[in-house]
Amino acid sequence: MTKLVLGIESSCDETACAVVSEDKKILSSVVWSQYDEHRRFGGVVPEIAARAHLEKCDLLIRECIEKAGIKFSDLSAVAVAGGPGLIGGVLVGVMTAKAIALCHNLPFIAVNHLEGHALTARLTEPVQFPYLLLLTSGGHCQLLEVMGVGQYKRLGGTIDDSAGEAFDKVAKMLEIGYPGGPNLEKRAKLGNPKAFKLPVPMKGRTGCDFSFSGLKTAVRVAVDKAGELTDAYKNDMCASFQAAVVAEVQDRLKNGIKLFKADFPNAADLVVGGGVAANTALREMLEKTAKQYKMNFYAPPVKLCTDNGVMIAWAGMERLNADLTDDFTFRARPRWPLTELNQG
Repeated sequence: MTKLVLGIESSCDETACAVVSEDKKILSSVVWSQYDEHRRFGGVVPEIAARAHLEKCDLLIRECIEKAGIKFSDLSAVAVAGGPGLIGGVLVGVMTAKAIALCHNLPFIAVNHLEGHALTARLTEPVQFPYLLLLTSGGHCQLLEVMGVGQYKRLGGTIDDSAGEAFDKVAKMLEIGYPGGPNLEKRAKLGNPKAFKLPVPMKGRTGCDFSFSGLKTAVRVAVDKAGELTDAYKNDMCASFQAAVVAEVQDRLKNGIKLFKADFPNAADLVVGGGVAANTALREMLEKTAKQYKMNFYAPPVKLCTDNGVMIAWAGMERLNADLTDDFTFRARPRWPLTELNQG
């Protein structure tokens, strides 16, 4: 019988669940976004998020099971995002998953949210271990070598803000609405990327670390000097800012590719994961750079880049097949570095 895993995601502002099969079929996927709840605050409010997860989680799981056309007893395991994330929301998901697993005598799997992003491309694309991963989201920006399930080597990460955080904060400065990242990308398509000369932090330096704080500050200085923010100004600033982010990522990535090829001369897969991976300009640069270095570029479908239950279910399946399950003593973790998963 084909294995089936239920995945539950509640680490930030999406309540999501999905059922995925061992043969890479998505039987159901349900996502309830809290955008409307947080829009008037210009960002995610942790307490509001936790209460919303508590209200919606059970209902969405029931809907997910019904859409998959199965019963809880048909499941092979229950997987949940156990962190990192907003602790209130993570707790809701973890306790719900434990209850389901306990009631139906199923294995319980605590998935690192970042590993969910890291492994998603293996569900939809022919990605083989090892591969080079650019993991970029609202809270993280890292380059990693992925050797296997639970096997990661961090080549570099952000020393201050993540790319996603910088996108959101610049969007707030420009008063273009929430969610900031997608709105900024839309405006960038209408603007001139050379309208403003913005810094490209870390460019030309050795290593694979990122920095976006200085770029964000440069935008703040320019916006304060501008006075009235016209639509044309906003579009040009969005385009210029996005171009600077993409330029920095490309510079850091080239260093990462050289290190990866030194470690794995015969490997040739470059993967992107995380919410910022939905950005079209970033994807185009990654595809071009991969081709330049004779690598294969893989990205999950856009709908699987932002937080979702599918990525947790699939990571749960990968961990189940590797016999990496958890007991009920697992505690929700607000911080959980991906490299802490390494086995042996």
